[in-house]
Amino acid sequence: MADFLIKRGNLRDTHWVDTKPASLAPGAARLKVDAFALTANNVTYATFGEAMGYWNFFPSADAAYGRVPVWGFATVTESSADGVPVGARVYGYLPISDHFDVTPINAGKASFMDGAAHRQGLAPIYNTYIFTAADPSYDAKLEAEQMLFRPLFTTGFMIDDCLMESGGQVPETVVISSASSKTALALAHCLKQRGQVDAVGLTSPGNKAYLESLGLYARVQTYAEADNLHARGLTAYVDFLGRPSLTADIHTALHDRLVLSLVIGVTDWEGNRAPIALPDPQPEFFFVPTYAADRAKALGPDVLNVRLGASLASFYKASSKYLTPQSAHGQVAISAAWIDTLEAKVPPSKGLILSL
Repeated sequence: MADFLIKRGNLRDTHWVDTKPASLAPGAARLKVDAFALTANNVTYATFGEAMGYWNFFPSADAAYGRVPVWGFATVTESSADGVPVGARVYGYLPISDHFDVTPINAGKASFMDGAAHRQGLAPIYNTYIFTAADPSYDAKLEAEQMLFRPLFTTGFMIDDCLMESGGQVPETVVISSASSKTALALAHCLKQRGQVDAVGLTSPGNKAYLESLGLYARVQTYAEADNLHARGLTAYVDFLGRPSLTADIHTALHDRLVLSLVIGVTDWEGNRAPIALPDPQPEFFFVPTYAADRAKALGPDVLNVRLGASLASFYKASSKYLTPQSAHGQVAISAAWIDTLEAKVPPSKGLILSL
């Protein structure tokens, strides 16, 4: 079995390890990783791996190294688990490996969960594997889009819901940092569908023309222009960049118009994240599994899933305007893709789909 290992204390230090697979444990299933997406979101998983337990999903024998989770498709190659037959194909949380083992529980027609001991206490949304044969949102022609966008779109959808539907002050403008990231594009898409709120994208100079060409943002500005930010009416800030100095500029520029400041990720993963004193409102970390669980209780899971499914379907169709999937294969290509993603060298108009 081949595993891609990343040093927890130095994300550029990576290597592949080949091990002889053990016999399959009773009640377990072995899955072959077919393909997965690699995005800045996976860098966030690695950056917050210790603080938020992302390294715990797929443990490594060497505690100094970890296997970062990715989203993709896998096929069951061996199984002694009821309800998880050999040949079944699933979508879910995978390691960058050629195979991995799970301990299925709660197996039904639609999905199963990994009940392995090391995954207890981790968010259920990450432990669920969906059978493609029973997934109403699955489309074989859109597998790349599903790998690239399904989890990220869910985050964007939940942020949109939080901003516009959760009972707080409804903003007329939403300022979004790292506006070319895939989750930011998903959020901007959801906001544009509403037609009642302006999305303002903040980005680096090299991505400005690309973002302006998409038509998702009412206005695109560079980070250098953030201290001179003009926004219409009540404003929310959604931070995917994770750069405290930028957050301070935005809080100062918006003054009393700022009603909410959400922290989502850290695409600037090597930047100085030392806290800076800010005027209110203070930034809040937005954790999707917790918010989604609360909204499912409030609305009912069926209502929430119908809303999410309809919005996701419209986004898949529109996403061809935003980027083109780009495939690569093999250990060397995957190692290079990880470094390129760390270094922000993957153009925002490309989406990496990788396989062994």
